[in-house]
Amino acid sequence: QVRLVESGGGSVQAGGSLTLSCAASGYIDSHYCYGWFRQSQEKEREGVAVIDNSGSTRYADAVKGRFTISKDNAKNILYLQMNSLDAEDTGTYYCVVLNHCAYGVATALRTITHTGTRGQGIRVTVSS
Repeated sequence: QVRLVESGGGSVQAGGSLTLSCAASGYIDSHYCYGWFRQSQEKEREGVAVIDNSGSTRYADAVKGRFTISKDNAKNILYLQMNSLDAEDTGTYYCVVLNHCAYGVATALRTITHTGTRGQGIRVTVSS
């Protein structure tokens, strides 16, 4: 069973940057697909970004061009680089692992909010 631990959250002013990390441990399959979703009190869960085992990525429209998902396969660490943050990005961010992205990264982005194994979540607060 895979275990995920997020780090790197915190508070930042609008326009600033943060990088979230997610360390995976335990049983890790090479077919796993990884992603991030977020949740705030005002909004439903939203898939933010996904990366599959070939490196293909998909982003929510709201973060496209500002966020970058990447993975260090040697260290089993998933990253989410977040730039040009604004108040709308405030929320709790969760790292997720799916058994696969066989149906494509677009589908994975829609399903990571309610499937797979997730971490405990980490808070990101952007002040304007």
